[in-house]
Amino acid sequence: MSAVHLCGHGGFEQLDYRTDVPVPQPGPDEVLVQVGAAGINNTDINTRIGWYSKTITSGTDAGGDGGYDDDVDADGGWAGEGLQFPRIQGADAAGHVVAAGSDVSQDRIGQRVLVRTMQTAYAGDDPTSCITIGSEIDGGFAQFCLVKAEEAFPIVSELTDVELASFPCAYSTAEGVLHRVGLATGETVLITGASGGVGSAAIQLAKRRGATVIAMASESKWDSLRGLGADQLIDRNADLVATLGEHSVDVVADVVAGPVWPSLLQVLRRQGRYVTAGAIAGPIVELDVRTLYLKDLTLMGCTFQPRVVFENLVGYIERGEIRPIVAATYPLSDIVTAQKDFLEKQFAGKLVLVPPPVEGS
Repeated sequence: MSAVHLCGHGGFEQLDYRTDVPVPQPGPDEVLVQVGAAGINNTDINTRIGWYSKTITSGTDAGGDGGYDDDVDADGGWAGEGLQFPRIQGADAAGHVVAAGSDVSQDRIGQRVLVRTMQTAYAGDDPTSCITIGSEIDGGFAQFCLVKAEEAFPIVSELTDVELASFPCAYSTAEGVLHRVGLATGETVLITGASGGVGSAAIQLAKRRGATVIAMASESKWDSLRGLGADQLIDRNADLVATLGEHSVDVVADVVAGPVWPSLLQVLRRQGRYVTAGAIAGPIVELDVRTLYLKDLTLMGCTFQPRVVFENLVGYIERGEIRPIVAATYPLSDIVTAQKDFLEKQFAGKLVLVPPPVEGS
């Protein structure tokens, strides 16, 4: 099959598009998914360059093209451990089941599915233990993808595979954030990085919950964000405190961090909640602990997603309560061009890769 091998941490030279990769065969509890499309996400870049390593303190754009000179092999994966190479990345996968293991109903063959990004680890006693497709197991940057049967969620939708592939990683991350923080009707949420995949998803999902949304993004992206339902737009370089005032929002949903981070806590109301699922502007921030305890703030990190998060997401899609935002598509063989465009950030929504058609399908 055609697939992209990530051969190690580093620059674009580590992405090897091949046409001779063996098609994996399903084990007893697995299904083989023919991938119709696979979205690109920050985690693909982060994993390639080894940004998750604690030796790296810069934002993701600093090493996005060429990686880092630091040795990141020991802890370059998101879970703080090394990865096995070669690895087929791709945290988003939409397609249909073409084969099923002996313990799986053969009725599943032909089902259209979305593959859950953050999956159960199926090992140990920790209920929050999880793995990511495209990191701990091979993912969607291929014609075929092998997953546990219960991680391939049947979906009934008139959307194309390209449109469906824009959902899994970004929207489950955003829904996981809002689920974890308990965003409620009538609350005001500030969303950073609002033009990106997670940010644009969070706008729609927050509006679905009846919240007032303040979206922070480059002014050139504002028109598209208004169309998603943002109530107020703020430039990414604005002085937040001067623009919004202190004690002005109930929740901050952040994927940016970096230098702006202290002001995010300043604009939170007393007993406000801050939740993060990323740090694209830099993972090292300055915290005045007095702000934290004198305002009775709650700070939350959000990676693990209970199964209900993805179940809810599939339901939202099937009922047409959220819509895909696809900025561009690329052949799988053009993954380097797609990642370069991704790093330029001159778009809103998602970029999606399309594998070549399978002969006879």
